[in-house]
Amino acid sequence: MGRLGRLRKEFGYTQETFVRAFTSEAARLGINAAVSVRQLRRWEGESPPPLPHPGQQAVVEAMFGLPLSEMGFDVPAHRRATVQRIDDDGDVKRRAFVAGTGAVAAAAILPDQHGPRIGTSDVAVLRARVADLYAVDHCSGGIPAKARAKQLEQLLRRSLKDAVYTAKIGRDLQAMLSELHSNQAWYGYDGGPLAEARAASMEALTAAQLIGDELLQISALETLVLIDVKADRGWEAASAVNAAYGLADRSGAGSAVHLVIALREANISTHAGDMSAAHRALSRALSYQSRNEQSDGVPHWARFAGPVEIDYATADMYARAGKPQRAVSFLRAAVDGLGGGYARNTAWYRSKLASTLLDAGEVEEACAEMAGILTSSGEIASHRLTGRIQAFQRAVDAIDTAAARDASDRIQETIRGGRT
Repeated sequence: MGRLGRLRKEFGYTQETFVRAFTSEAARLGINAAVSVRQLRRWEGESPPPLPHPGQQAVVEAMFGLPLSEMGFDVPAHRRATVQRIDDDGDVKRRAFVAGTGAVAAAAILPDQHGPRIGTSDVAVLRARVADLYAVDHCSGGIPAKARAKQLEQLLRRSLKDAVYTAKIGRDLQAMLSELHSNQAWYGYDGGPLAEARAASMEALTAAQLIGDELLQISALETLVLIDVKADRGWEAASAVNAAYGLADRSGAGSAVHLVIALREANISTHAGDMSAAHRALSRALSYQSRNEQSDGVPHWARFAGPVEIDYATADMYARAGKPQRAVSFLRAAVDGLGGGYARNTAWYRSKLASTLLDAGEVEEACAEMAGILTSSGEIASHRLTGRIQAFQRAVDAIDTAAARDASDRIQETIRGGRT
């Protein structure tokens, strides 16, 4: 097998998938060129291999990010001098190979400046690391997940800057960077600082817009809504929801994505004290939740949405409306509905239940719930959870009962020990 064959395998193509990818790339570049499996076998197997015609040359070079002469072909000087390099943010990225940005640009070949090559197997490893962040956050909280995300961000940025990769892999890397920034925005929302969370959300949105990925844009926007609500920027949060609905409609997004947007709409209305609008948004959420959708078609970032989150949002609406007794039943349902692997959310929902029970005058039950949280959540590191537990302590400090005093002492002991 010649150099072209080894390069093809390194980039994860079979001969058949290479031919399909070649056809797709030629159509995208507007080049009238084609190749068959038989011709590819001649390129890979004969010595010297027959020279591709200029259109084929342009497509092959765009796919691999290398000049044809580095693939084992004997290229005449005039073909090396006039070869076009494409760089429109959808093609091969190689700093030493491409000059300029925009549409079609001619560039000089700069030899001996090769970066590491990234193929489909490398992308799969990186995707697994991004997916693992969700598990870390769910089980241990945003603080440890944030540290891992920072390391992964640096790796993705180095890869995009220095490595050699095809158009498709470059897009995959940018998509992962957008998803990673959305995760970092969530960690900032969970633990602060809020300005850092907002910056990460905007980075996610920009990266998704540059590659035209509408679902990732929605992911960035739904996290931005949470940040805006917390920062009391209701006007921007409402605009983000409207933009997200528009993107969902244009992209043909499924019911799970629409459910996430409806939940964020409910967040905005609840925070603003508009309970009628919150009811309408939650009714939409219930409608979306009732529609069947294959789980493998749901993006990672939308898989959390379901009946549990609707119950929690409904409870939040009643609690903010000054009706804690009505909120309690929805919170119980939310806590009971959470499955394994969601330790962070379980502690968060139970802490909301404890606080709401206290507001409803159920002091002993509230304190018992908080004791259970302190016992079970010792491995969770979340500033937001710690803040809610401390708020509970301040509330029980004003209550002169044995249960309240015991709960306050237990919280102080736990926080001093650094267990939340």
